Amino acid sequence: MELMIIVLNKTEKMDTFLETLLERRICGATILDSIGMVRELSKKSEDYPIFGTLNFLVDTGHQQSKTIFIALSKAQVDEVKNILRDIVGDLNEPDTAIVITLPISSTEGIVC
Repeated sequence: MELMIIVLNKTEKMDTFLETLLERRICGATILDSIGMVRELSKKSEDYPIFGTLNFLVDTGHQQSKTIFIALSKAQVDEVKNILRDIVGDLNEPDTAIVITLPISSTEGIVC
């Protein structure tokens, strides 16, 4: 199994993403509100003038992101990545999403 962590910047796409996962019988995601490091530091622009400039550069209108954790079988990893790309677009573009996966050695309590 794999733990997929998605930092979704296009939060307006979250419901569509989660509904599509459910349609494909992929469930058990946990969602947390999150904020990126540069955005957080840019709030202190009076202390660090460079971050005021960064705030201007990263001001996309998204104040927060959603971080989604999902335990998946190895076979589901590519499927979920493809679903995410279909909904938010090219992940290499800024302000879309970031995806990482980590191996899981064991699980308990996952019900779907």
